[in-house]
Amino acid sequence: MPSYRSLFGTPEFTPLFLGSAAQTAAQTVGGLALATLVYRATGSPLLSAVSMFGPSLAQVLGATVLLSGADRLPPRTALSLIALAFAAGTAVQAVPGLPVGAVFAVVLLLGLVASLGGGVRWGLLNEVLAKDGYLPGRSLFNMMGGLTQVAGFATGGALLTALSPRVCLLLSAALYLTAALVLRLGLSARPPRTAGRPSAPATWRTNALLWSSRPRRLTYLGLWLPNGMVVGCESLYVSYAPHAAGTLFACGALGMFAGDATVGRLLPPAVRRRLATPLLLVLAAPYLVFCARPPLPVAAVCVAVASVGFGASLVQQERLMELTPGELAGQALGLHSSGMLTMQGVSAVLAGAVAQLTSPAAGMTAMAAGSVCMTLVLATAARRSPAPEPGPARPGREPRPAPGPEPRPARPGPEPDPESPGPRAR
Repeated sequence: MPSYRSLFGTPEFTPLFLGSAAQTAAQTVGGLALATLVYRATGSPLLSAVSMFGPSLAQVLGATVLLSGADRLPPRTALSLIALAFAAGTAVQAVPGLPVGAVFAVVLLLGLVASLGGGVRWGLLNEVLAKDGYLPGRSLFNMMGGLTQVAGFATGGALLTALSPRVCLLLSAALYLTAALVLRLGLSARPPRTAGRPSAPATWRTNALLWSSRPRRLTYLGLWLPNGMVVGCESLYVSYAPHAAGTLFACGALGMFAGDATVGRLLPPAVRRRLATPLLLVLAAPYLVFCARPPLPVAAVCVAVASVGFGASLVQQERLMELTPGELAGQALGLHSSGMLTMQGVSAVLAGAVAQLTSPAAGMTAMAAGSVCMTLVLATAARRSPAPEPGPARPGREPRPAPGPEPRPARPGPEPDPESPGPRAR
């Protein structure tokens, strides 16, 4: 397995890494600022949660209409335009006097745009790195995301005490512009991986292929459901601790960094493969403590310990890598990303609704209990599934098909983890 340092010697890895870091920082600062702005204006835990994680709700529409573009658009152009769209949308959200309804319209529109980003980004990463480089590359991106979120939430929390949420949104827009510039100047002009034009019918056909195998379906659900419910817990940080939400988000990002570093670099493959279910249980169980409404220091420790469990996604992605046809790599990654982020958005709405009727602590406890139950159900179902046949060659390393009818591989499959739409994409 290549070292982290050697990855930066790969052409295009560094600008893709830096551009993604700038976008993660922008999402972190902007998401916290927007949730704070909405909470101050409405006093509603539900609307605050939806404002921060609402873009994820539009992922389901993007997954059914736009995902074929992940393999059919030039990666550099697509990534640069997505970053520019987020810069413009974030700047609009900072306009004084903008109605809350208009804020949510922009939130959902940005979520629709983001649904394409995961497939393009991770499909390109898979294409850029050598065969054995994808897992450490994803691990490094995840750790970067954790550290950036630690710094972003801590900085965002400090900025919100000195500046208004609207000023913080403008700073977020500037970071998105920086990301667009880095991606445009640093990436090469690669052609699309698959011939043909993006279309809704092409998206539907490929999604059906990716969903056609029971083991792959269970892997997708394992990546989407337990993770999404725990992000529902995270969506209530602002209403649980209005003046210390940045601290909780930073502790969660630190725990995620520790989990990704341990799973991605320290554990041998034989051990790693057995840890998906235990890590998913670690991801949810500490949030059950919130039923007692713990004080901030105890809550911060619970959040940090729980977030170590996000390392489960690397184990699950490694399994998906074995099942994904090369010509479908981008869309498979995009389907995983969109499904995960959609579930995060749905969970944020459910958690916010429970908190609205009861309390933020009760909402967090309910979502954690649901995540534990779903993990156990999926683990039982997976043990009863037949072992999958060996998968095709690693995605992104096969020659591009010639123009003509779209490929119809005999044995389709999905693929690994995501991009970062709502501020907490895992």
